[in-house]
Amino acid sequence: MITPRSSASCSRREFLRSSAALSALIAAPTILPSSVFGRNAPSNRITLGIIGCGNQSTVDIPEWLKNDDCQIVAVCDVNKASKGYKNDQQYLGREPQQKFVNDAYAKKTTSGTFKGVDAYVDFREILARPDIDAVAIIAPDHWHAVMTVMAARAGKDIYCQKPLTLTVAEGRDMIAAVRKHQRVLQTGSQYRSHAIMRQACELVRNGRIGKLQRVETYVAENNFKGPGPGWKPMPVPAGFDYDRWLGPAAQAPYHHDRCFYRFRFISDYSGGQTTNFGCHSNNVAHWAMNMDHTGPIEIEDMGAEFPAKGDLFTTATKVAFRARYENGVVLECKTDKLSFGATSHGTEGWLRVLSRKIESGPESIAKSPLGPKDFRLPVSENHYRNFLDCVKSRKDPMEPVEVGHRTASLCHLGNIAMQLHRKIKWDPKKEQIVGDAEAAKLLSRPLRAPYNYEYPLKA
Repeated sequence: MITPRSSASCSRREFLRSSAALSALIAAPTILPSSVFGRNAPSNRITLGIIGCGNQSTVDIPEWLKNDDCQIVAVCDVNKASKGYKNDQQYLGREPQQKFVNDAYAKKTTSGTFKGVDAYVDFREILARPDIDAVAIIAPDHWHAVMTVMAARAGKDIYCQKPLTLTVAEGRDMIAAVRKHQRVLQTGSQYRSHAIMRQACELVRNGRIGKLQRVETYVAENNFKGPGPGWKPMPVPAGFDYDRWLGPAAQAPYHHDRCFYRFRFISDYSGGQTTNFGCHSNNVAHWAMNMDHTGPIEIEDMGAEFPAKGDLFTTATKVAFRARYENGVVLECKTDKLSFGATSHGTEGWLRVLSRKIESGPESIAKSPLGPKDFRLPVSENHYRNFLDCVKSRKDPMEPVEVGHRTASLCHLGNIAMQLHRKIKWDPKKEQIVGDAEAAKLLSRPLRAPYNYEYPLKA
């Protein structure tokens, strides 16, 4: 069992300087020479383990590779290698991504070869390595809480993809672990580090649209359909550890559409597009509304639609819920062809932010300059870079664990209201559903043993 590192004083940089490091060099990662990383000597680099080598890893891994003070030393996935992720041609898994990272580093060496990245089936092997500083969790949503809690206990800093949680209760567990062990956690909702999003939120926060009254947020339509009622189990493919993929979720027969990219449309593993895109759009909305550390007091269904009974897919095919806040502001989240974004309506006009532009009515609102006396939000131009900087400074990143939890909670509450097709009342201070025992039960899920918080960390 590793003794968790409780502060930055136990960083890898000091580990390498210690006498104990001399006896551990054989087990340490293959460190690329300083000539590859410029001034970033091995003692100044952050070593990173990748947990999850699916579709999102094709976005995240190249971003980590851009940073010369970060070195990926290990990857992990329960799938050895296969096609059939977001599209049939994607060939992913731990071995393809191990090769991708090795090849990327090989291009920077004079020899043109590099074999220093290890690959694991079990993420605990990464957590058990004292030479790894941080982990990037890119696993399906139902694994996020267990992996984060265990990583914090093991003394690792954490970059965890959104949605941060599968349930509201998991968020509280993650906050407790991250804060107890003094870890840095960045929620992987990258729009927090986009200048356009920051500008739009600043315009709203500075009253350019007058008093905020209503916000619309958008999520994408489902990009896959389920196999429908009457679907049949399939044989588990070779090289795929299916029981470990299920992990803390309930036992269920294997089907290709249950795993890989399409897990997000099954409520045992994800919240559908409500949490997938909603944790972007609603995150931006909460930033503009100054609601990062609270939530609504009432959430109601607005006519959501779901797959037919018996379909493998169970999350909403049409997202439609309304949330009302204590200050009277109303947020409406819905499936829309815009796919992502938020429109804020105020007494003096409206402002919409999409992925690459800001629109407003009147047009002058979007073009309104911000002066030196206006309120300004924290600045980050790159979410990955911000995380690395905070690992070094020990400051909170752009989207710390509490903020990721609150954004995900709004989405989870929306799913509960839509699933039950009724209005629910929420106490954002106590984080409890009021007067509805059936709805309150949906705030948490049992974690299947042994893949729960007591999952033993390998020595």
